[in-house]
Amino acid sequence: MNQLQDRLNQIPEKILTEEFLKSQGLGNEIGFWIFDYNPEDELQVRQYLDFLQTFLDKKHSQLKVVNINLLQAMKGYLDQRNFTEKAIQMQAAKGDQALLKALSGPLHMDKFAPYLMEHYQAADHDIVLIAGVGSVWPVLRAHNLLNKLHALLGHKPLVLFYPGYYSGQSLALFNRIPSNNYYRAFKLVP
Repeated sequence: MNQLQDRLNQIPEKILTEEFLKSQGLGNEIGFWIFDYNPEDELQVRQYLDFLQTFLDKKHSQLKVVNINLLQAMKGYLDQRNFTEKAIQMQAAKGDQALLKALSGPLHMDKFAPYLMEHYQAADHDIVLIAGVGSVWPVLRAHNLLNKLHALLGHKPLVLFYPGYYSGQSLALFNRIPSNNYYRAFKLVP
């Protein structure tokens, strides 16, 4: 068994504990967790998330788990605002930088994070799983999302599946793009 599969296999036992579900033992910290992995393993992680959702639905149906794919969420958000076609046309006509600038307002975390909460009814779930960080970069940044969700989710357990490296204090997307931002999340499985 490879190292990633071994780490993935530890997830259910970790997230099904009372301590995890109640965000206990964290010294008044929030219940945010990061599962980091090599970007080359993205497809394996996606398959695992499908398996995990099915496993939890069947074996632990009393738990309400929401699995948010950021790319699907972003597309739904832009569709709802009739911005998707305009964004595609702008990117074709003016390029990536113009599109990033144009999307910075509509996708500001003061708007997008509350949309996630409402659209996925995240506060009504026992566990929030978020994936797709690499698919939405550089339009959305993980640290901005986590910082905004802290205020909205409180102590609700959230796991961010992150294609890159998490040191416990900083993230490096794709193991290449460093971040100087501080994160109050814990590593789910070292």
